[in-house]
Amino acid sequence: MFVVTFKRGNIVDTMTDFKGKIRTKESVYNGKLFFDRYTLLKANKKTLQINIMRKLKLQELNRVDKETFKKQPKTPLVLVLDNIRSGLNVGSAFRTSDAFGLEKIYLCGITATPPHKEILKTAIGASESVAWEHSETTLETVLKLKKAGFLVVAIEQVDQRTWLQDFPMDFGKKYALVFGNEVDGVSEEILPHLDACIEVPQMGTKHSLNISVCLGIVVWDFFKKIKYE
Repeated sequence: MFVVTFKRGNIVDTMTDFKGKIRTKESVYNGKLFFDRYTLLKANKKTLQINIMRKLKLQELNRVDKETFKKQPKTPLVLVLDNIRSGLNVGSAFRTSDAFGLEKIYLCGITATPPHKEILKTAIGASESVAWEHSETTLETVLKLKKAGFLVVAIEQVDQRTWLQDFPMDFGKKYALVFGNEVDGVSEEILPHLDACIEVPQMGTKHSLNISVCLGIVVWDFFKKIKYE
């Protein structure tokens, strides 16, 4: 008979051979994880220790509290939401901004502002940690950011776009990423003032991605380049 030590976190139990198979006790592992005899024989051991991964508890994630977040150094990125009609998408932008430690979100035009109930639903508290500001027009915000030294980059399908993966980062600069309306895209009036336009490559039949999905992809790409490259 083979005896296998089973360990999950601090819980340890044994698995014993059962009709030519090795299985866990259901009291320890709610599933049916099987190891055949051949695998054990190849290992040339009669006792094996198997570590099974486990999900981390919230307190093990070591997240900072809201006040600490506000004081800590930020990723040199801001978001400009250009007339976003869905509060759910705005809330997702707050949550993504919190996750990657972005400086600020600019909410322009018809874009909803906290404490709109749809924002609160998807932000899950991130609207209280991430700084934000509302302006009547996106153009007003774009001009303000350019004056402050930001490179303003829209995510839009234009004839002079750059693919996301090919976009050259200037690591001495701060970036403002503009995401446009779910139907109409970014405002036409800001196009002459942009430093660049980025497009996310797509291989399917749809013409675009949902803004919250697109925002997550683009922010992660910029964050990765800033922090890890």
